[in-house]
Amino acid sequence: MNPLIGDRKTLLILVGPALLVYTAFTLIPIVWSFGYIFTDGNAITGFTFTGIDNFVELFRDAKVRDALFFSLKYGVVMTIGQVTLGFLLSLAYVFLLRRSSSFVRTLVFFPVVLPTVAVALLFQQLFAIAPADGLVNSFVHLLGGDSIDWLGNSTSAFLVLLTMDLWRSMGFYGVLLYAGILDIPEEIIESARIDGSGGLRLVRHIVLPLSMPVLLSALVLSINGTLKVFDSVIALTNGGPGNTTTPLTVYMFQTSFQYGDYGYGSALAFLLTLICLAATIFIVRANRPDMKKVR
Repeated sequence: MNPLIGDRKTLLILVGPALLVYTAFTLIPIVWSFGYIFTDGNAITGFTFTGIDNFVELFRDAKVRDALFFSLKYGVVMTIGQVTLGFLLSLAYVFLLRRSSSFVRTLVFFPVVLPTVAVALLFQQLFAIAPADGLVNSFVHLLGGDSIDWLGNSTSAFLVLLTMDLWRSMGFYGVLLYAGILDIPEEIIESARIDGSGGLRLVRHIVLPLSMPVLLSALVLSINGTLKVFDSVIALTNGGPGNTTTPLTVYMFQTSFQYGDYGYGSALAFLLTLICLAATIFIVRANRPDMKKVR
């Protein structure tokens, strides 16, 4: 063993500052927030101990059911879309766009670094209906249709939100999965080609199984990120029309900081944490047989 690693004082000096910062800014706020769950009120009005009343309210509140349904619907659809588009892009980078791959990767990745508010304003203009039609409604006119209030209807607002977030995020998952495919030894792919595997057979029997570890990471990253969607919803629809595009995160923010109910907001945060944890465990357990085959 390296003598530096075996020395407790050295380990304390190396790890201690990071551990202290992590404890101060992550662990303590989590424990503090959990304590709020059993109270009612806020920092101005004071806190009153209410026991498990906030948990009981979670089951009674119809807005929680609506927000939870939207969060799950958005999370599942976005995760499938992000990982599928990212995997198709990564295949295109490796097998179709070999020479121009770097240029295309840069173009597709560019929306990832754009501010969310700027992207939301862009999409509001693209799908605008008043005072002037946006590009999408102008195209609808060319096809002989009438202008559509894309952000005034719950279904179309959801589709616009999905389109915007898929456009923003697919470049990231494309690069992530591209790195996973590059890790596959070239000899294995060449051997498969010599044996007659090509096209879809090569992807299905060689690329897909050997990309499973990075695909699993992409799924876990995606589902945890999409279940906690916040900024794109606030910037594009602000949860509307009505509350039809309000996820749990936005409802939690409104409850805690607009209505001043820290306890109920913390209960919503606790519910979201449990859902993210359950989704992660489900994905890992469901893919465990495939992971064993890869090993």
